[in-house]
Amino acid sequence: MVSSPPSHVKLRLGVMMFVNYVVWGAWYVTITNYLTTALHFTGTQAGAVFGTASIASIISPFFIGLIADRYFATEKVMAVLYTLCAVLMYLMTRATTFPEVYGIMILFCLCYFPNVALTNTMAFQLMKDPGREFPPIRLMGTLGWIFITLAVGFMKWEGTTGQFWVTLAASLVMVAISLGLLPHTPPKGKGTKFNARTALGLDALVMMKQKAFFFFAIASVLACIPLTFYFSFTNAYLNEVGVVNAAGKMSLGQMSEVVMMLLMPVIFRYFSVRRIIILGLVCWVVRYLLLAYGNPGSGMWMFYIAILLHGASYDFFFMTGQLYTDQEAPPHLRNAAQGFIVFLTYGVGMLVGSLLSGSAVDYFTHTEAGKVVRDWHSFWLSSSGMAAVILVMIVLTFRTNARIQPKPV
Repeated sequence: MVSSPPSHVKLRLGVMMFVNYVVWGAWYVTITNYLTTALHFTGTQAGAVFGTASIASIISPFFIGLIADRYFATEKVMAVLYTLCAVLMYLMTRATTFPEVYGIMILFCLCYFPNVALTNTMAFQLMKDPGREFPPIRLMGTLGWIFITLAVGFMKWEGTTGQFWVTLAASLVMVAISLGLLPHTPPKGKGTKFNARTALGLDALVMMKQKAFFFFAIASVLACIPLTFYFSFTNAYLNEVGVVNAAGKMSLGQMSEVVMMLLMPVIFRYFSVRRIIILGLVCWVVRYLLLAYGNPGSGMWMFYIAILLHGASYDFFFMTGQLYTDQEAPPHLRNAAQGFIVFLTYGVGMLVGSLLSGSAVDYFTHTEAGKVVRDWHSFWLSSSGMAAVILVMIVLTFRTNARIQPKPV
């Protein structure tokens, strides 16, 4: 029988989420601005660096999930990974060429992104009703993201290495949290048979035999393609068209995410997984249209609405997907299953999106009188069109009446 964790454990999990998303948020929406303005990388190069997060999400979660599932306590695995993150961020502050930056960032992401799955799984393991108990804890991650993006914007670190120094410091804080605050979370699958299939992290693929989960997996890959266009280049776009404190204004998206997280338990009660994901994709179609037609003057309201749509766009897809995956996974494979969903979303889907977004920026870029000019209007229209096509595909293929339910007693 799984009981609800005591308040002091929930508080520690909340602190974990807060700092974990500070580590991520400090650089994720601003790095392409730094690369294109400070280091003068092309759109394709910047998109490739942004895509290191996706490559890492493809490679690392299976192996880390395997280790945490069978050999070492989750909190100890996290402590080692965050230590490596801190070292790599120091190197990032000194890197200037594309090969250096690309190599360091892919190593950093290989160390960081397994923690997205591990922090989720640690929380899920301690909860009786994740659909009700997880959103307030995950909300702390959103608050961490809001805090750090506001700080980066206020300190004008969007185009400097300041964002990497903050990431370094937060990584060290996470080492201390992992070793000193988090509850001991031993491996659930300790003693289970080891074989080549297990070593390659293929155990979670057994879930693909379930028809509904198979189509959910396809939906996960497709839905993350248009999502990446927003994360990759919205900050660079808003800065280029003259929006003041773009990073700070983009934090409004995380504020809307706070509201949506508080509403998620109610939404789970009345809507199926399928309907929630479809509504999330509708938001992506609309927000890209708003970005295409907005401007920092009379059309600034369009930018604000596009940013505020982030709550529904993100939570309806990612939180729902994480909980649905945990619900469908066998208990001994929950770390591997969370790694699998990270592999599909932050991995395959966002890798394709990163490569397409960088190529699209360069496609809509030309030179006038020696000055680089980008056709952002066409870029965002193409993004909206792609999101609409994916929406139709998901409506036609992903069919399930599954809802997020409490764990059985």
